[in-house]
Amino acid sequence: MSREEQRLREAAEGIAPWRLWGPYLSDRQWGTVREDYSPNGDAWSFFPHDHARSRAYRWGEDGLGGICDEGCRLCFALALWNGVDPILKERLFGLSNTEGNHGEDVKEYYFPLEATPTHSYLKFLYKYPQRAFPYDDLLAENRGRKADLHLPEYELLDTGIFDDGAYFDVWLEYAKEGPTDMAIRIRVTNRSPASAHLHVLPTLWFRNTWSWNPGSRKPMLRAGGPSDAASGWIAAEHPELDPMRLYHPSAPELLFVENETNRRRFGWGENTTPYPKDGIHDSLIHGLPTVNPLREGTKAAVHYPLFLGPGESREILLRLSSRCFPAEEWSRDLEAILARGLSEAEEFYARKQVPGQSEELHRIERQAFAGLLWNKQFYHYVVSQWLEGDRAFPPPPASRYRLPNARWRHFYAHEVLTMPDKWEFPWFASWDLCFQAVVLAMVDPEDAKKQLLLLASEWYMHPDGQIPACEWSFSEVNPPLHAWAAWRIYEIERKNTGKGDRAFLVRIFHRCLLFYTWWLNRKDADGNDLFQGGFLGLDNIGLFDRSAVPPGSTMYQVDASSWMGLFTINMMEIAIELAREDPAFEGIVTEFFLHFGNIAAALNHVCSLPEALRERLWDPEDHFYYDVLRLPSGRFLPLKARSLQGIMPVFAVGSVPKSLFQAQDGRVRERIRWFLRTHPALEKEIVPLHATTPSGDKEGGREAGEILLSLVSKEQLRSLLRVMLDEREFLSPFGIRSVSKFHEDHPLELRIDGRLYRLDYAPGASLLHRFGGNSNWRGPIWFPINFLLIESLQKYHHYYGEEFRVECPTGTGRLMNLWEVSQEISRRLVSIFTRDGNGRRPVFGNWPIFGEDPAWTDCPLFFEYFHGDTGAGLGASHQAGWTALVAKLIHQLGEYPEPAPSSSRLP
Repeated sequence: MSREEQRLREAAEGIAPWRLWGPYLSDRQWGTVREDYSPNGDAWSFFPHDHARSRAYRWGEDGLGGICDEGCRLCFALALWNGVDPILKERLFGLSNTEGNHGEDVKEYYFPLEATPTHSYLKFLYKYPQRAFPYDDLLAENRGRKADLHLPEYELLDTGIFDDGAYFDVWLEYAKEGPTDMAIRIRVTNRSPASAHLHVLPTLWFRNTWSWNPGSRKPMLRAGGPSDAASGWIAAEHPELDPMRLYHPSAPELLFVENETNRRRFGWGENTTPYPKDGIHDSLIHGLPTVNPLREGTKAAVHYPLFLGPGESREILLRLSSRCFPAEEWSRDLEAILARGLSEAEEFYARKQVPGQSEELHRIERQAFAGLLWNKQFYHYVVSQWLEGDRAFPPPPASRYRLPNARWRHFYAHEVLTMPDKWEFPWFASWDLCFQAVVLAMVDPEDAKKQLLLLASEWYMHPDGQIPACEWSFSEVNPPLHAWAAWRIYEIERKNTGKGDRAFLVRIFHRCLLFYTWWLNRKDADGNDLFQGGFLGLDNIGLFDRSAVPPGSTMYQVDASSWMGLFTINMMEIAIELAREDPAFEGIVTEFFLHFGNIAAALNHVCSLPEALRERLWDPEDHFYYDVLRLPSGRFLPLKARSLQGIMPVFAVGSVPKSLFQAQDGRVRERIRWFLRTHPALEKEIVPLHATTPSGDKEGGREAGEILLSLVSKEQLRSLLRVMLDEREFLSPFGIRSVSKFHEDHPLELRIDGRLYRLDYAPGASLLHRFGGNSNWRGPIWFPINFLLIESLQKYHHYYGEEFRVECPTGTGRLMNLWEVSQEISRRLVSIFTRDGNGRRPVFGNWPIFGEDPAWTDCPLFFEYFHGDTGAGLGASHQAGWTALVAKLIHQLGEYPEPAPSSSRLP
């Protein structure tokens, strides 16, 4: 067992709180719903970036490359000043949704490079320009581009600010000697051919918890140590934490202020302190007397003005610890702690590395984990308090009770959660989190399980059974993937440790049962087993906003019905597993079997209704699934968009044991047999139950005594794969596109009630202002859907075996079994991050600096989605949430070059 694995065990058993400190500090707290107290819900305008340095946050904190305790009470991060910027660089800059021409977008270059699950070792790189940061240029140019969405985002590299190497590389490293004893190294390198000045300000502060409620006990920071010593410390005392000290080498000055709002700056009256939150900024940049000469407060920085020659590097070593060290002893073993931290991180990940795996792939996998782990964040949001306001302040506007989250008064969050991207999405999204948790289970199954249980807990889940979607509107509907993620985590842990966590499976099953019931009751408008859900996280994939269908109409959604089919199979799989030791779960298996049959029948119109009454989602002529709109007149209108939705029914596939049909509980057996007798077409087309009879066939899973359940028949699967694997349609050199390339030359147009709707193939950034223009499902490659497609193909291969072969790519004559197809798609996805023949990674598009400059080449970014033709990264640039799935694909490609042996378990 590696040392990091020992720490994980010690944390799980309560021996040592190794998770107490971590990278839980947000990259952006401003512009969030939590901090928005406006009458109209305009969070970006109410608390913009320009206010962040001067206003105390109510619900969290943010910083540059920072860490904090799991309650975000005491925070540490880096501040920088190059001597010419108009503001102190304390946080990452970016554009709001209304400022960016493709939505919100961070305009900085920073890279989480290393992280272990207990955060015993962390490494972070930030690239800081030496010339004045082009705040105004970035704003003006992107605003000017909003009128033409064909224009790309104007990025920091576009400004030319890095062209001559006039920037600093700033590394932050953290290594734990104990749960509350951390070595910190700040290393700065001048990349310029000229000498340059840099002010480095390691900063320690308390989250403001005292201003909102009169009488709250206020924490305190104070300078310690002799003034003439070679080092000193800042003592931190908080009523809820053990006393801590930030030990530091001698510095010209210590700067203390209060983490309280500079009210005077905004015309809100007099300040409560002469040393407000932005006092360090005003003192350093404007020379104002805004730091406390008594060297105490609730925010403090150690100021190191550096002068670096061309290519020169400098280091600053610090220690944040609950230990009291005599004299200079705090610094004597710091280098050893940092070296050991890196060594133990390498040991931990070496044990995860597949034998024979290339170093390049291992590095990409490891950095994907680093990005995922760095994206953990303290998330605090109490909706009832947010609605009612705080005692020390005027009540929020009454209009707040009409905002989307007002019906979630029970919601209470005060935990560390995994975020999609701590700058662009510094709040959880429920279906993102499911993918994140599956990858997290590869290195930290305990935390993966905790994440799922939190979102399904009674203080998150609505009393009606809905799991909250995301902060902007908890009531939005995300794909119901909780049961899928729980089952995958269970399987991953069982594979890696030999034992699955049945107690977790029972807990999550009961919570998912409530969620399943909510879907049945709320998202099946006509009770016909065809489901709705609106945009379902796929934003602009349809002809129009699917959350706002034409008045009086109902949309029967292929994706919603497919998600419910997958949800049903996952619940059945979990129930079957639990029934092995507890027969009480046998009955519920039958319920899910019946629900699955009904969904399959409805999706494939396996029924005796007249043609005029059928919601025909399967088109027998196009051999494809389409959403169907029922108009107020009663007419059914198929929406013939060739998109991922039409392929998603393949997600709902799984195997159940034949013994289910010979269950000891006679009611279970007879109920299933009755259902099959009354649905003969379903048995023939969708559920190949003829496998229950001894036929001597040799198809895959049948030999193992299993029965395939699938929303699509064998021939439908062939038809869908023929389209999906066609490079003129869905198959890109880098994965499966979200919309067929067919629509590039054949855009879909449809007129409804006199209004013309159009869908084009858009392989890159969105060409629509819908959803702010920052999320495009009209052509790019999205990792989560590709990942589910890959898993589904592997399940089909397990059942159908070697005999089921298809052309891949379509039209080439090259035949592959479905396992080989899944590996081919995986390799295409992974190639987004690997170097091509010219040494460039497709993820970086046309940015030569990432392929040519050694200071940039090993700094991957894990984007939200990828160009459908070039593989270039698009959207959120640090979406190591679900794009961290590349780590699972890399691992699987190395571990299973051939199909996994006989077991139906996914690798």
